[in-house]
Amino acid sequence: MMKQSDKIFVAGHRGLVGSAIVRKLKKEGFNNIIVRTHDELDLVDQRAVFQFFSEEKPDYVFMSAAKVGGIQANREALDQFLYINTMIEFNTIMAAFQNGVKKFCFIGSGCVYPRECSQPIKEEYLLTSPLEITNEGYALAKISGLKLCEYLNTHHRDRADFISIMPCNLYGPGDNYHPEHSHVVPALLRKFHEAKTNMRNEVTLWGTGSAMREFLHIDDVADACFFLMQNYSGDINEEQKEAPGISWINLGCGTDISMKDLGALIAKIVGFQGNIVFDHIHPDGTPRKLLDSSKLFSTGWHPRFSLEDGLRATYEDYKLHSIDYIKNVSHR
Repeated sequence: MMKQSDKIFVAGHRGLVGSAIVRKLKKEGFNNIIVRTHDELDLVDQRAVFQFFSEEKPDYVFMSAAKVGGIQANREALDQFLYINTMIEFNTIMAAFQNGVKKFCFIGSGCVYPRECSQPIKEEYLLTSPLEITNEGYALAKISGLKLCEYLNTHHRDRADFISIMPCNLYGPGDNYHPEHSHVVPALLRKFHEAKTNMRNEVTLWGTGSAMREFLHIDDVADACFFLMQNYSGDINEEQKEAPGISWINLGCGTDISMKDLGALIAKIVGFQGNIVFDHIHPDGTPRKLLDSSKLFSTGWHPRFSLEDGLRATYEDYKLHSIDYIKNVSHR
């Protein structure tokens, strides 16, 4: 159980997830928070990461740092998404382990699961069939991270408590609104906002509109990460009573929406009244991705935001900070 006096390192504090976790910690009275910018600490640099942990000795770690992007960014640089994310994860996880961190929360992604998967997706479906090729590099890196956490728990149960959280698609304040490299919600919010502002009568969206996705507001994500850090340490493997079993847990809201309906909902929220057309040349990605979050819900945690309410709040934030968001389009 974290105490307010504990030293907590949030890796990736400028990103969507990390900034929300910092807000949550401060709201709960935790102020002994360590953060480092990329210029101050390059998590790809193994020597620098191990030196940082040796000097700072954090008690708890929230690992949200990652190279992220949408379909186009992923498929254009599979090698970079695999290499950079694997190095970031392995350096941070092993440095934390070797320096006696009390508990480590690794934040992965729902893309770790196979492309063709029974729905909703249970934790045990991991590695049961091929991944979605458009983000395979990123997915492989996240799988490696959660597996390293699992192996540490299994082989060093007396001194390792590493949990992994696999969230669905995320959105909210602080997102990346790059016109080509952002995820779907910020991309659509910006696209419809600019179409309305410039009085265009048509917006083109990628794919067929049939793909189904699940979305969770980032403040719900931060709330769940905080809750799980306090209350969850993985399952017990019944065949190996002294070793933990699945140490990762799905994080979703339990419902999904088609890209066509999402586009219509965001258009309504923004106030765009023109036509929405779909460019079938571009891929849909995974046909459907709905996580089974029943294990999480059984702990007593549930999300607070409905999709429409969360999107409305996010759009209001975008309008207030759109100039800053549009300027900040580099990788964080």
